[in-house]
Amino acid sequence: MGLTDTASTTVTGGLAVRALALALACLLAGCAGLPRPAAYRDALSPEEHARLGTAYEAQGLRQEALKQYQAAVRGGPKCAECWLALGNYEFTDGRFGEAGAAFRKALKAAPQHSGAANNLAMTLLADNGSLTEAEALGLQALQNAGALRPYVLDTLANIFLRQGRCAEAAAAIDKAEAGTPADNGPVRGQLLETRNNIASNQAKQSCDSDRGSGMTASPPAGGEPAAASRESE
Repeated sequence: MGLTDTASTTVTGGLAVRALALALACLLAGCAGLPRPAAYRDALSPEEHARLGTAYEAQGLRQEALKQYQAAVRGGPKCAECWLALGNYEFTDGRFGEAGAAFRKALKAAPQHSGAANNLAMTLLADNGSLTEAEALGLQALQNAGALRPYVLDTLANIFLRQGRCAEAAAAIDKAEAGTPADNGPVRGQLLETRNNIASNQAKQSCDSDRGSGMTASPPAGGEPAAASRESE
């Protein structure tokens, strides 16, 4: 509690007495003649809150960003992009349970959202969740990945790698690199890191494909291996 002086206490006490008297009068008279306070209306749309949160986060103002993301999903519970932004925030902080819940709500709002499907798959991978579900989400994400395709394939490669399916992981990285512009250094660096991890597993002979897992190294014609793509930044 803050410090108070005698004068302020007296004023506060007087206000409290008047407020109590007004409340009693309202009960007796119904307060029919008193104006009602206007309902609060948020000046920003859910999408605007999400964009503002992203701007705050880019400046390192993470608490302010979180408040904006929370306002976004509160005002737009069916806004997939808003849930995606909140999920990404939680994922960055390592709160995988909260991140997964947000991504699931994004998918509920937009079942064909590739970014949400990818990010949920990534969350399952990071949190040692179901690889079967992660792969299914990847298949879903890859159907209409568009510009997210390299991210999808990288996530797919990591899912395959966790399962010991090194040949399929390497094939996914090949496709991701083929679709990534040469000047996109960040994505190419990410893909190279995954490729190095695949090579390390192969050197340790920890790949099921080397023991005849029955999986094909390449996807069937007209399709792609399952993967979940992270949202491009």
